[in-house]
Amino acid sequence: MTSTLTQGGIGTNVVRPDGTLKVRGEFAYSSDLWHENMLWGATLRSPHPHARITSIDIASALALPGVYAVLTHSDVPGENQYGLEHPDQPVLASTVVRYEGEPVALVAADHPETARRAVALIKVGYEVLTPVVDVEDAAHGRAEPLHPNGNVVRHLKIRRGPQDVSADVVVSGVYEVGMQDQAFLGPESGLAVPADDGSIDLFIATQSLHDDRRQVAVALGLPLAQVRLTLSGVGGAFGGREDLSMQIHACMLALRTGRPIKMVYNREESFYGHVHRHPARMYYEHGATLDGRLVYVKARLYLDGGAYASSTGAVVINASTLGVGPYDVPSVTLDTWGVYTNNPPCGAMRGFGAVQAGFAYESQMDKLAAALAMDPVELRTLNAMSQGSLMPTGQVIDAPAPVAELLRLVSVKPLPGKASDSLTDMPGGVSNTTHGEGVVRGVGYGLGIKNVGFSAGFDDYSTARVKVSLVNGEPVAWVHTAAAEVGQGLVTVLQQIVRTELDVSTVTVAPMDTSIGDGGSSSASRQTYVTGGAVQEACRRILARLDGRPLADVLAGQELDELVEWRHRPTFPLDPETGQGMAHVQHAFSAHRAVVDVDVELGLVKVVELVCAQDVGRAINPDGVVGQIQGATAQSLGLAVMEEILVSDGKIRNPSFTDYLIPTMLDMPPMVVDVLENPDPHAPYGLRGAGEPATVSATPAIVAAIRAATGLALPRIPVRPEHLVQEALEEVAQDGLLGGQ
Repeated sequence: MTSTLTQGGIGTNVVRPDGTLKVRGEFAYSSDLWHENMLWGATLRSPHPHARITSIDIASALALPGVYAVLTHSDVPGENQYGLEHPDQPVLASTVVRYEGEPVALVAADHPETARRAVALIKVGYEVLTPVVDVEDAAHGRAEPLHPNGNVVRHLKIRRGPQDVSADVVVSGVYEVGMQDQAFLGPESGLAVPADDGSIDLFIATQSLHDDRRQVAVALGLPLAQVRLTLSGVGGAFGGREDLSMQIHACMLALRTGRPIKMVYNREESFYGHVHRHPARMYYEHGATLDGRLVYVKARLYLDGGAYASSTGAVVINASTLGVGPYDVPSVTLDTWGVYTNNPPCGAMRGFGAVQAGFAYESQMDKLAAALAMDPVELRTLNAMSQGSLMPTGQVIDAPAPVAELLRLVSVKPLPGKASDSLTDMPGGVSNTTHGEGVVRGVGYGLGIKNVGFSAGFDDYSTARVKVSLVNGEPVAWVHTAAAEVGQGLVTVLQQIVRTELDVSTVTVAPMDTSIGDGGSSSASRQTYVTGGAVQEACRRILARLDGRPLADVLAGQELDELVEWRHRPTFPLDPETGQGMAHVQHAFSAHRAVVDVDVELGLVKVVELVCAQDVGRAINPDGVVGQIQGATAQSLGLAVMEEILVSDGKIRNPSFTDYLIPTMLDMPPMVVDVLENPDPHAPYGLRGAGEPATVSATPAIVAAIRAATGLALPRIPVRPEHLVQEALEEVAQDGLLGGQ
């Protein structure tokens, strides 16, 4: 292997090949796909969160000029069910709908407006049923079962250490996390092209080409070889493209009409067309000694999976195994339920269960610090895990875990100065709500732990092919995988690895498709680790064939080509009674300090500064790593103070970017980022997945800072202005300070 300082190799900052195109608006996304003679697809969705279908009349839609097909459940050519982990979701609803927005019928027409008009002409009879909406009722048998096996997708118990324990100081709390949307800017879209032999090509924006292919093939009743997927330009993902949206629907319409079918969701439909972050209700109790040592954590976590399973079972594993944070805790008693309701389906989103638990356990650490009259940084440092520590599952942390050092780095940074008189520096911004009166500053901290890769016995692997040949006398390399580039910079990373291993400057990454073996999902911060590991191994097999000869000499008479299926060390299923076992292949850690200004009279918050320290093992592309940390932090800021899908009786109240607010560049404060590189001896190059840990620590740090400014408990996120003002009024009333009280 050549030096890691190879030009354009690992450890160097490399310009992304897609970066300039995206900045200029010239990048081709899946919604830009076009085909001669194509038709447009559209979807009829249920207006009810829970109802029985009594009739479907498609006659008027079929009679509309320009309509080529109208399909219902009876037209599904294969199995009318699919699912990421469990095939529990119908392609098109047949007898019952379980959430608002569930697909019921499809239309193909010669113009998108014609398709939408035809959808409006389909008449569906519904017998409206009472929706199941409460997560605890669903978990404990107090609600109508929505699926044959009841409403519990998974219940996981963690039991470690003595269970009959007491402590000098005990704090408890109930915490809630609202439903967050991935809010990717590129809506669901794709193009299905039928072939003369009855097979199908699907060009799609997705996180997992082979997962999609398997589910599509079953629904179409086709062998895998007749379903071919190619990745198109992905306009963001963050977990929301792990599940299917329009993939099967477009293929069904294409096979029925014999014409290419393009489908593109608008923003409102996108809110109904993909999963979201699981809302959570969490009950925590922490016990500690008088000097601040944690004695035990007891917790019950409820995750609302909505109408279908999606990845709820895996989210339960993460929330449970990471549920006490990056701390040494001798006794853990923890139960997590993931359940079915008639709320919108929930599944993967950046942070994947660790985010919900992180808000709760970090809120508890601040509450415990207050009860002990300790500095919250000191309390966290005292209990911080390190290499050799035990997870709640009994798994040994067998790689560096510099938790205390990360916290020290963010805590010693100079604090920002007083805000200027500029309105843009004030809570409320240019709305001119304040010129500094009523504004109080607060500082808060958060720590986080996140697993990397798939867990609990999942066969986690990736496939890569590397080919090297001579072009104009110079060695050039070609890399092919099915691992999805979703904007995270994977293409750049794979090029860097090949340059480093083979000392080849020209590296082409082929289009990602299913003509090569599985690369797994671009999720769980795993692709640099697993697909990077596969590419590294392929390169090293090529080097082994050189027998010490120069690469160019060997290539003079042949190409060198290696295909590798690469796995990390195995993980294992957890014990069903105690939750003990080696669940995760790797853990990653981060810390945040947040500084906020709060207008305590109006409940407005300005995040002034965010400082983050994260250990990434080895930064393959340092600028890319910092970008990942900044992006994860921005999404966490959204969850802390603005982002929530509001659901009432199973219905979404704000399916638009007008009413679902996401941070803009004006909301995002200056960031200071420290990147630590403590190599993981078990990972390629010692790297750690970098895309998610910051999502776990940023939100609780921001909320802790708001608490510090206001003195309010704030047990729910996102924190909205009415929460600050209402809770303040309630506390005043309880103190008997309001007139007549």
